[in-house]
Amino acid sequence: MKTITCAVISLCLFQCAIQAELKLASPFTDHMVLQRGMPAPVWGEAESGALILVEFADQRMTAVADSNGLWRVDLDPLSASFVPRILKVSASKNGSVDRLEFSDVLVGEVWICSGQSNMQFGVGNVPEIKALVPKAKHIRSFEVKRTVAFEEQDYLEGEWVKQTPNSAVAFSFAYFLQEAGEIPVGIILTAWGSSGIEAWMPRDMTEEVPHFKTIMEEFDANREAHDRVQAALAGPKPWARDEDVFMRRQPNILYNAMMKPLAPYACRGLVWYQGERNTQSMFGMVKDPWYSRNSGMLLYGETLQLWMERYRREWNKDDFHFLVVMLPGYGKALDSGPETGAESPIAHSWAWMRESQLKALELPRAGVVNTIDLGHATNVHPKDKLPIGQRLALLAARDTLGQKISAQGPVYERAELRKDSIIVHFRQAEGLTTNDGEAPSGFWLAHESAKWAPAEARVEGESVILHSPQLENPLYVRYAFAGKPKVNLVNRAGLPAYPFRTDRFKP
Repeated sequence: MKTITCAVISLCLFQCAIQAELKLASPFTDHMVLQRGMPAPVWGEAESGALILVEFADQRMTAVADSNGLWRVDLDPLSASFVPRILKVSASKNGSVDRLEFSDVLVGEVWICSGQSNMQFGVGNVPEIKALVPKAKHIRSFEVKRTVAFEEQDYLEGEWVKQTPNSAVAFSFAYFLQEAGEIPVGIILTAWGSSGIEAWMPRDMTEEVPHFKTIMEEFDANREAHDRVQAALAGPKPWARDEDVFMRRQPNILYNAMMKPLAPYACRGLVWYQGERNTQSMFGMVKDPWYSRNSGMLLYGETLQLWMERYRREWNKDDFHFLVVMLPGYGKALDSGPETGAESPIAHSWAWMRESQLKALELPRAGVVNTIDLGHATNVHPKDKLPIGQRLALLAARDTLGQKISAQGPVYERAELRKDSIIVHFRQAEGLTTNDGEAPSGFWLAHESAKWAPAEARVEGESVILHSPQLENPLYVRYAFAGKPKVNLVNRAGLPAYPFRTDRFKP
């Protein structure tokens, strides 16, 4: 009996010790970058009732751990600082004090960079970006370990390091943003190739997104898929490629493991380079192959908007910024369309996905990086990532650093119909010209027949005048609305005009 009693007492002491242990959320490690200019939450666990003291940059904030041992304080907005400082956290109760210190902490701009393989695409694959690494200063990174979970997690694996991120897009963005702002930049990289947007969606979005509700109901009922994921998680690492690909293409479980534990870490916003997985169909929810059970291209825009709004609620920040990378040129089109040519304005090509991605601009504090002049006709992983990083930094510098700069190419404003021509008016079009000295290319005209003819075009001021000898009384314009269009229209800053269409014909 005495032995049992001692064992029970030892177990209780062990459990109490575990409960009393002071623990901070995963984004808090040595070398971290804290976001400037906004309240910065610091949160974690301790023994219930413990008094928590957080000290940083002459601030002393206190909280009491709740009945579940959870606590949080919000540091007052911080000023950018290159000076390494220490974040001190202590938990005290009944005369016992537990302390943690995190050294070499900077304050600057923090961005999450997420998406699929083109966000993962390594620095070493792009020589001109790799050449920037030795020149980089005051850039730090936190790469989230790629894994999955069936339930939302509180913690993840990763740590801040005094190194640039190994993502060509994330690093080049950070490099040019750091130059523009002359402030420290922290990048949290959480990305996994082949993942659809549905993989990064919290389960409760089933209440807003009908196709996601169907996907999750099917996934929940698929015991074979669950068993396969469980076996991979419990099995040897690294995973075999088939298991790796299988997990990253599932819905919701990437969000649970790789995004949820980051909130509400203070950051300026999120760079999103994703969409290729959702281009496998126009209308979505294809049954075969199984990994095509997603939004498709036409539903993606509305899904993206709801996803952005949901993330803002997760961070409880209406001013959480989003920078979406438009899918670049790619020549392959779906067989479901009337044509499959890389320059066809009616093919079921990535043009429809780009139109969906541009719906992000209907929300405030969002930008879309135009990549219509980039990409490769046959390679879904093009190497021309440097301009993407530069253009992301331009948008961030204008929209979040408040710099008065030209950050966008020409944007369609309105079309003026004339008897045999259409005049297209643009904004963001100072110095409208072409980058090769030739007439503007990539324009198509149509009337109610929906038969499209290539347009002859010329620049006049900040407008382009279009006509076609093949077409009388044109009514509609499509510009760069193709998988891999040939485009040359730019503004004085050399930034390309955004794709658009003025018709509302169904695909």
